[in-house]
Amino acid sequence: MEKELGPGTRIDHDKYGEGIISSVSLAGYEVFFARGGKMELSISNKDFEVLDMVESTDESPKVSIADLEKVFNYFLLQTGATIENVDFADKWTGGTLLLKPHDEKLKPHEMPLESFFHKIVMVRDRLRVLEQNINSHPKLTDEDKVDLQQYITRIYGSLTSFNVMFKNKEDHFVGTGK
Repeated sequence: MEKELGPGTRIDHDKYGEGIISSVSLAGYEVFFARGGKMELSISNKDFEVLDMVESTDESPKVSIADLEKVFNYFLLQTGATIENVDFADKWTGGTLLLKPHDEKLKPHEMPLESFFHKIVMVRDRLRVLEQNINSHPKLTDEDKVDLQQYITRIYGSLTSFNVMFKNKEDHFVGTGK
């Protein structure tokens, strides 16, 4: 019988990247991924590699999501990434994005909506960092900054279609129309 993974075990998932198991139930693992957020994985799921195993025992320390968030937030701060908690609209929780090609011979691609949402939020955060870098760049003229800012505003406008996924209006993309 394989040893059961315990809370604190670090894994590398094929789709979601590195994560830490926060809790174990009879059916699966609750994992907090740096790129994909919190996910549930079945114990039978073999799409990940164990990087640092903590064996499950009755004495295993209980690691909470709050503890893991503190660790990841510290890591993100150290690497210069932005940290902002953006809520996913409840109506989409557990949903799936399905990309189905016109050619029926080709296989469709499915992705959990939560993962897709986190990717959209990462795009938005990186655009904000780009915006800050442009506005604070010492060699760009004010005219250059305004020109580049217009492109970013148009990109935000192109992303407004994804606003339905955000729980709070203040997190929405805003283009030139508002």
